[in-house]
Amino acid sequence: MKKQPIFFGVLAAFVLATSVAGCGNAEPKPVAIDEKVDKCDTCNMLVHNNQYAVEMVQKNGKAMKFDDLGCLVSWTDKNGTEQVEAQFVRDYHTSEWVKIEEATYVFDQEIETPMAYNVISFKKKTDAEAFLAKHGHGELLTYDELLEHGWERNKDMMKKLMEKHKKGMSGGHGGASTDGQKMDGHGGASTDGHKTDGHGGMSNNGHSTGGSEMSGSGMKSGM
Repeated sequence: MKKQPIFFGVLAAFVLATSVAGCGNAEPKPVAIDEKVDKCDTCNMLVHNNQYAVEMVQKNGKAMKFDDLGCLVSWTDKNGTEQVEAQFVRDYHTSEWVKIEEATYVFDQEIETPMAYNVISFKKKTDAEAFLAKHGHGELLTYDELLEHGWERNKDMMKKLMEKHKKGMSGGHGGASTDGQKMDGHGGASTDGHKTDGHGGMSNNGHSTGGSEMSGSGMKSGM
């Protein structure tokens, strides 16, 4: 009977050690998006909690958020993937988070995305195929094919997006002023076509301020 305290003490120590080890190996998960404060780590625009949002979890646990898949690729092209633990996209229909390497993608220049990269993601390949069939044209991409995709913004769509933004915003973060001047350095765009802050924002002349084309080689599997 006197040995019981020792036994239970050893058992408790074992359970605690196992729990700590388990926490260290916890699978990375995306975090909730706060539309009021979260900004894209590439273009500095506010990230909306929708089907276009993308996240990257670094090895130190930091979650980085992007408003468009193309913005994530821009970041990895510039910074590499050494510190990247996992990347997540969202299902186009449900906005459910999906590991980037497990999703299927559709590219078409008529698909409107926040920064005009025209690529959307689906959890199920069959849903992507159904979208293509209904849409009538476009390109189905696997994750491996996404890595080779040429990430170039749609200039005509960029113009239309900026016109929408201009009409919908009279001020605030990321807004454009009516006289073509920079508003506040938060990723907005001026109507005179000049770069606003070096974060890859768009100008109204249809040119990207952070470079118009990227390779997909910087992307990394979240496994």
